[in-house]
Amino acid sequence: MARPPTAAQRRVIDAADPVTGRLKGTEAQLEALVKRGLAFRHPRPPHDHFLTPTGHRMRESVPEEPERSAEQAADPATGVFAAHVGGTQEAADTGPARAREVHSAWQGLLELRRMTNPDGATGRPCGWERAHLVQAAALALEAAGHPPEARGSSGYRVRATPQPEAVAVHAPDGEALRTCASTLEGAGWQVGEYTEPRTRARYLLASPRRV
Repeated sequence: MARPPTAAQRRVIDAADPVTGRLKGTEAQLEALVKRGLAFRHPRPPHDHFLTPTGHRMRESVPEEPERSAEQAADPATGVFAAHVGGTQEAADTGPARAREVHSAWQGLLELRRMTNPDGATGRPCGWERAHLVQAAALALEAAGHPPEARGSSGYRVRATPQPEAVAVHAPDGEALRTCASTLEGAGWQVGEYTEPRTRARYLLASPRRV
């Protein structure tokens, strides 16, 4: 890129929705970002503006702490939403404000599916979810009202696996595991139940469905 964005443009980029990349700003600011290849205007009404892949990389290039693993929630001070993946030593935030954030994030993810899946389908995971498997699965579970495991309280726990495009989902008992499986299947994931060889504990292996 020939020139870095102006401070005002950078603020617009930084304020983009972390999931969908939806932008808010003046028409001049948005058009300037389009000309730089950092944003695009959606062809469907209401013709909102969204970050391009280059714009997303620009947004993520802000100097900060070293990147944290997908299993770790984002620092609340950054204002970046991250779904509860479970297994934390801190109590999970389940208040009204958190519920609104989760609902907004889930609706944003459905919109991202609509925009980026070739057929506009919202019942099938999109590319962002395949690149953020743990967060995507955790968001589907949290948005459906499942409690995450946190500071001694039982709930779901989502972890990465060595298998490509697959996450492991653990739950405190068989019933909870089955309800998690039902939620993920309804959100467009393929789910199978397996037994951990050493502990004999049951868990789910979930992958985003392609068709």
